[in-house]
Amino acid sequence: MRKPNLIIGKKHIILACLTLILGVAVYMNYAFASIEDDITAEKTMADASDSGSVEAANYGDAAFVSAEGESDYFAQVRLARMTSRDEAVETLSAILGGGDLSDEENATYTGEAVTLSKLSESENAIESLIKAQGFEDCVVYLNGSMANIVVKSEGLVPAEAAQIKDILLTEVTIPAENIRIFEVK
Repeated sequence: MRKPNLIIGKKHIILACLTLILGVAVYMNYAFASIEDDITAEKTMADASDSGSVEAANYGDAAFVSAEGESDYFAQVRLARMTSRDEAVETLSAILGGGDLSDEENATYTGEAVTLSKLSESENAIESLIKAQGFEDCVVYLNGSMANIVVKSEGLVPAEAAQIKDILLTEVTIPAENIRIFEVK
C-alpha cells in the first residue's frame, strides 16, 4: 500500500491563491451589484412616487448616484480598478511563470491575460471617447457580458445616454439590457 503524497507544490499554492482571489472578486462583484441595484430601485421608486404611477424599469437607462463629499470619486475608482487588474495580472504572471503547467493550462491562462488586457484597453478608449463628447469625467467597468458607466453630469438627458451607449457599442459587443449608466453630480 502506497503512502499518500502530501507534498504541497508551487502549483497547489498558486491555484489556492487564484481560487481565493476569484472568491474575493465574486464577492466584490456581488456587493457592488447589490449596491447598484438598490440605487436603481430607489431611483425608480422615487420616480414612480413623483409621477403617481408605477412604471417598469428600462434597462440601460441612466440613474443618478450622489457623490457628495467625494471630490475625487473618479480618481479613487480608477485607482481601485487599476489595483484590482494589476493583482489579477500578477497572479496570472505567477501562474504562467511557474513552469509546471500543461500546454492546455498555459493556453487558458494566456487567454485570460489577453482578455483582461483587452477589457482594460476598451475601458480606457470608451472613457476617452465619452470625455471627448463633452462630459466632464466618467469611469467604465467592463466584465465581458456587462457594462457599468458612471458619468459626471448635471442632468443626463436620454439623448446623452443614447450617445454614451453608442460609444460603448462601437468598442464592445454587449446586450443593451446589460448596459447601465449612472450619473454623478
